Parts: sequence; structure tokens; C-alpha cells
Amino acid sequence: MSDLQEDSKPTRPISLDRAEQYRLALAWRENDRQYDLQGFDLSGCDLSLVDLAGANLAEANLSRARLVGANLAGAQLQGADLSDAMLEDAHLAKAQLEQANLTRANLHEAVLTQANLAGARLSLTNLWGASLIGANLAGVDLRLAHLVRASLKGVDLAGANLAGAVLIEANLAGASLVGAKNLTGANLEKANLARANVTKVNLAGAFLSEAFMAEANLTEANLAGTFLAKAKLTRANLTRSNLAGAFLAGAILTGADLSRAILRGAVLIKANLMEANLSRASLDGAILTGAIMPDGTKHE
Repeated sequence: MSDLQEDSKPTRPISLDRAEQYRLALAWRENDRQYDLQGFDLSGCDLSLVDLAGANLAEANLSRARLVGANLAGAQLQGADLSDAMLEDAHLAKAQLEQANLTRANLHEAVLTQANLAGARLSLTNLWGASLIGANLAGVDLRLAHLVRASLKGVDLAGANLAGAVLIEANLAGASLVGAKNLTGANLEKANLARANVTKVNLAGAFLSEAFMAEANLTEANLAGTFLAKAKLTRANLTRSNLAGAFLAGAILTGADLSRAILRGAVLIKANLMEANLSRASLDGAILTGAIMPDGTKHE
């Protein structure tokens, strides 16, 4: 039974006046045991820990609402206003959030697995440690979003705007960044990009120090001037990629395919290139001091 329904009135105090509580009670649909709150104004309300699983909250106003630990699994939130909402530890698995406004919302460690966020606005949103596995992020606005340690395994970021987003230690294993916008200068330090598809993506000037990128597909990616110190690129596909001026000191590139890659002026001090394919790669001006070369010899 929902926390908001019992004998036609809520079972726990929430920050609503009596008239609004009565409206909520009337919105309960006995047939499917779900709330129909479409278009309701719940701005600023305290709905922490409330069970609204499957509720219809399409186009509802939940701006500044407190929904800490709330259950919104499968909820209909299309076009809803959740700007500045507090959603820490909220459960939003399979929620429908198309075109929703989550600007500046706090989704710290929230569960958004398989949620539909197509076209949603998440700029300046706190998604620290949030789970977005299997979520639809097509065309989502993630400008200046905080995605530290967020799980984005296998997601498709086509059309997503990531300008200024912070993805330190984010898990992007198997994700597709093809078609993602504004990744130049992105902070992906210590991020997991194993087997990720980064084909033709522009990551110029990005911070990828200590990133785990084993078997990632970086074919024709623009990595000019990127910081890849101690990055792990074992068996990564870097065919025809642009690594001009990139900083790869201490990077592990064992078995990587760097054929036809541009490495002009790249810093590869103490990098491990054991069994890497450097056929027709451009190494003019590259610094290879102490690097382990494909044949196992150490460059002096």
C-alpha cells in the first residue's frame, strides 16, 4: 500500500496543506493502484521516502521538491519539472523522463537503470555515483553535470551534450560515445572506457589520465593534446587516430593498433608499446625516452 493512501488520506505527514492532501487522496486510482498526478503542482513539497512507483506525474511541477529515497520506479514523468529537486538515493528505474527538466537536481547515488531520459535537461545536475545502466540518454543535456563515479555501462550517448561535464572515475565500459557533443576538454580521469566505442569522437584536450581503455575502439578519434598519462590502452584500436601533442607518459599500449596514427610531438616517455602496431604511424618529433618498443627493446 502506498504511503499516500489509506482511508482516503495520506498515512504520513508531508509538506502539503489539507486541501492538497485531499487532492492527492482523490488522485489514487483503485483499479490499477497508482496515482494520477498529471500536471499537479507539488513544488517544494517533502515527499521523501514516499512510494510513487508507476505514478502518473507527467508535466507535474516538482521543482524544489524533496524526494530523498522516494520510490519512483516506472513513474511517468514526461515533461515534468524537477529542477532543483532533491532526489538523493531515489529509485527511478524504468521511469519515463522524456523531456523532463532536471536542471540542478541532486541525484546523488540515485538509481536510473533503464530510465528513459531522451531529450531531458540535466545541466548542472549532481549524478555522483548514480546508476544509469541501460538508460536512454539520446539527446540529453548534460552540460556541466557532475558524473563522478556514475555508472554508464553500455549506454548510448549519441546526441548528448557533455560540455564541461565531470566524468572522473565514471564507468563507461562498453558505452558508445559516437555522436556525443562537446567532449573536447572533458574530464575523464580514471574513467573506465573498456571496450567503449569512441570512433571518430572529438576528445581534443580531454583529461584521460589513468583511464582504463582496454580494447576500446578509438578509430579516427581526435585525441590531439589529450592527457593520457598512465592510461591503460591494452589492445585498443587507435587506427588513424590523431594523437598529435598528446601526453602519454607511462601509458600502457601493449598490443594496441596504432597503424596510420598521428603521433607527431606526442610524449611517450616510459610508455609500454610492446607488440603495438605502429605501421605507417607518424612519429615525427615524438618523445620516446625510456619507452618499451614493439619488439621489446627500450628506447634510449
